Amino acid sequence: MALDHRQTEPVYAVRYALRVLQTVDSHQHGVSAKQLAREIGLPMGYLTQLLTMLRRERYLGYLPGGGYVIGDSQVLYGAAGRDTALAQKLRAILVELRDEVGAAVYFSRYDDGEVRIIDFADGPHAPKVNEWVDFRSAAHASAVGKCLLSQLDHNGRLEHLSRHRPARLTSRTEVDDKVLLTKLDRQPAALPTLDWQEYAIGTVCAAIPVTVGKTVACLALSMPTTQAHRLRTAADTLHERAAPVLLSMSI
Repeated sequence: MALDHRQTEPVYAVRYALRVLQTVDSHQHGVSAKQLAREIGLPMGYLTQLLTMLRRERYLGYLPGGGYVIGDSQVLYGAAGRDTALAQKLRAILVELRDEVGAAVYFSRYDDGEVRIIDFADGPHAPKVNEWVDFRSAAHASAVGKCLLSQLDHNGRLEHLSRHRPARLTSRTEVDDKVLLTKLDRQPAALPTLDWQEYAIGTVCAAIPVTVGKTVACLALSMPTTQAHRLRTAADTLHERAAPVLLSMSI
């Protein structure tokens, strides 16, 4: 069995990962990779990648005598500390991504009609963007905002723009509603949404959707314009590594 490129996208990886967890959970005494491959119908090479990711995130454990079992991640349990465990896991993922892409990394959601930065990871060599205008008022200009708006339907976008009128933040900011809506309509879901100094001079950004169910969310990164040549490559890495974030949202 071979998977096409579309089936290896993060959202499909999460679906397969959930099937792996469900199958492992049905084997009380552990299950081998070969048995999982047979029961789920996945190529061994791709399954190995999923198993490695699930062990790294502590969703799976491995018995000394061989065989995969459900891991000890608190995210898997409906305990009182689940929200804290989720927040801690998200922070750890963001820090890992920051170090991997060499840029500040953000996780954002569209909650109650507003753009919200849930958490971020920056550092001395990965400075975060200067929020000189409230992100809630700048969805039309920021990569985060445009990525979240692109996941809404047409009426949802219109409603948002009616409450937060587009303002020119830099000479590159698009403020025409019709042009904005057309660009949002044409934004491919599989490609990052970019901000080439539309929100702030001196900073470029990219964002990718990490939507599960009705949750509208995204991962984003920002870097100084002196590093703009790295933006697309860094965005591709972010896209490839989105599965752990999606998985934590799905469980």
